[in-house]
Amino acid sequence: MTQHADASNRPIRVLVVDDEAQIIEFLRMGLTYEGFDVVTAMDGAEALRLAQTQALDLIILDIMLPAVDGLAVARQLRQARSDTPIIMLTAREAVDDRVIGLDSGADDYLTKPFAFKELLARMRAALRRRGVNLGRYLTFANIQFDRETRRVTREQRAIDLTPREFELLELFLLHPNQVLPRDTILMRVWGYDYDGDANIIEVFVRRLREKLGDEPTQVIQTVRGIGYVLRE
Repeated sequence: MTQHADASNRPIRVLVVDDEAQIIEFLRMGLTYEGFDVVTAMDGAEALRLAQTQALDLIILDIMLPAVDGLAVARQLRQARSDTPIIMLTAREAVDDRVIGLDSGADDYLTKPFAFKELLARMRAALRRRGVNLGRYLTFANIQFDRETRRVTREQRAIDLTPREFELLELFLLHPNQVLPRDTILMRVWGYDYDGDANIIEVFVRRLREKLGDEPTQVIQTVRGIGYVLRE
């Protein structure tokens, strides 16, 4: 697991606030895999309590919450002079709704359903503005992977990947020697709302192996009945 740390040498702590259990679990699982320390809340009052008692580096905050909504949470945090980055989540797409969210104190705004990779990119940007830089380069078995320029090479040979192939390889590189179940891969790469054919993973793994020149010895190995693992 890739560990991200701030100046105090601890994992970056993210508070996820949403009243939908599926989204809470999707984000908790995905962000934990990314190396973040994740705490969760399902209502605004609990979010405010955690913000006051936890050392948080970033907050992912749904607008539509019971009792105290996300806009009120953001306003109260800013009134308390908290400068913790806030990324708002909402099903509302109107420009006026985005403006209201940003004016309430949010640093960024993402509409549902969203791609996990986009949320991560926005998190990286928000953290960079606070002077926290996450790992840019990943390497494994002569594979070099630049997360910012999206350039991938193996033994100095450039590898042209589609966006989905890039995300899949990134997931494997973030968790070398760790068996990734198919359900985890689907959720992380295709999203929590994907309801298509699970066999899509096999198709993309095969394409990725071909592009990496991953024969005859495969670094992306099949774990029968479970999923895949990146292993030399």
